Amino acid sequence: MRRCLLLQPGLVNYDTGLVLQNEARSLVESGRYDGILILLEHPAVVTIGRGGGDENLVAHPAWFQAKGIAVAHTDRGGNVTGHNPGQLVGYPIFNLAKWRQDVHWYVHTLEEAVIRTLARYGLKAGRKAKYTGVWLADDKIAAIGVSVRRWITGHGLALNVANDLALFDAIVPCGISEFGVTSLQKAGAAAALPAVAAALAEEIAALFELEYVQPQGDENQ
Repeated sequence: MRRCLLLQPGLVNYDTGLVLQNEARSLVESGRYDGILILLEHPAVVTIGRGGGDENLVAHPAWFQAKGIAVAHTDRGGNVTGHNPGQLVGYPIFNLAKWRQDVHWYVHTLEEAVIRTLARYGLKAGRKAKYTGVWLADDKIAAIGVSVRRWITGHGLALNVANDLALFDAIVPCGISEFGVTSLQKAGAAAALPAVAAALAEEIAALFELEYVQPQGDENQ
């Protein structure tokens, strides 16, 4: 079994999330843990990945500024997406050398963890040809955008649980205009975010064959 630390810092801004990822990466690079899974929420923010996405901002930049919604360029894969409270964000910082040095397998396994989590709530989710992420019919419920450097992963997934989906009206999510977005709440599932986070952590542990361990030394959860 691989050794993984589970961190749940609550609601933190996007820049703080990047700092947490960098700190986790240092611990994983040092060999202290095989992986660190960070589960959190972000205040409203729109992020743009390496695939671009400025052209997919529907609203004017002044609108985002007036609403207090940050717009951040980041080094994950993919296009534009949004985060806001009520959405579960997962940042697995895993050393794939301890698993499989295969990015496609890694992304597919993250998708499977989300699909199995949703199944616990009676939702039959799946994949859609040509598009990364997890879908309920023609609506995306979870976006996935990762980075991998020296086989250590960064960024991860965003699962809509009970967040305000109006944020996605201001962008073309993932640059995909022909399909919509949804959430567990919109799909009729009575799901509290802490319970969904616990379920997702369990599914990730099962699929990646890992065990969660206590922090070492002066590390805090």
